[in-house]
Amino acid sequence: MTTDHCVFCSVLAGRIPSEKLYEQEQITAFLDIAPISKGHTLVIPDRHISHFDELTETELVGLSKAVALLAPRITRAVGADGYNLGVNNGRAAGQIITHVHWHIIPRFEADGLKSWPNRKTLSGELQQIAESIRKELQP
Repeated sequence: MTTDHCVFCSVLAGRIPSEKLYEQEQITAFLDIAPISKGHTLVIPDRHISHFDELTETELVGLSKAVALLAPRITRAVGADGYNLGVNNGRAAGQIITHVHWHIIPRFEADGLKSWPNRKTLSGELQQIAESIRKELQP
């Protein structure tokens, strides 16, 4: 996808109107036009990047700082009881717009939104998974 066809790049360029909340250090945050809850905010790098693992260290730090600054303030502003943070990375994870973005989703005690389901693990399953991940972490 080119930046001309990216909805978030169009927001950044002013071709699509948005309610911007934050614009600093190559990071922008704006209200989601199809919110899960009141105050649902998207935080994006200004550079078009498809996936989380393509972020530079500077972009990652900038995103983290912006999310840490915004999340509690948005929560207070909308009177929420808590918030979820999330990044959908790849189609299988629910990423619809291929411009990496954090979701700040204010949560309310009676909002009816459920979290991810838990499942039982088989004997030895966690050890096998951990072993596979540790191999990937080796230089």
